[in-house]
Amino acid sequence: MSDQQLQNLIKMINQISANNLHHGDESQAADVVAGHLKKFWARSMKEQLIAYADEDGGDLAPVSRLAVQKLKA
Repeated sequence: MSDQQLQNLIKMINQISANNLHHGDESQAADVVAGHLKKFWARSMKEQLIAYADEDGGDLAPVSRLAVQKLKA
C-alpha cells in the first residue's frame, strides 16, 4: 500500500472517530469505531492501519488509536 493510501486510511478513521465522539467517553466512541472497521473495512485496510499504529501512529486521533487497539484484541 502506498503512502498516499495510508494517509487516506488515517484521514478516514480520524473522521469516523470525530463523528462518533457523541457516544460518551473515548472508550465508548472507540468501541463504535472499532465495530465500524470490523464490519466495513477490508482486511488489508485494517492490517495496514494496525501496522501503522504499531510503528508510529502519530497522526491518529486519540479515539482512533484506541479503536485500533480494540481492533487488535
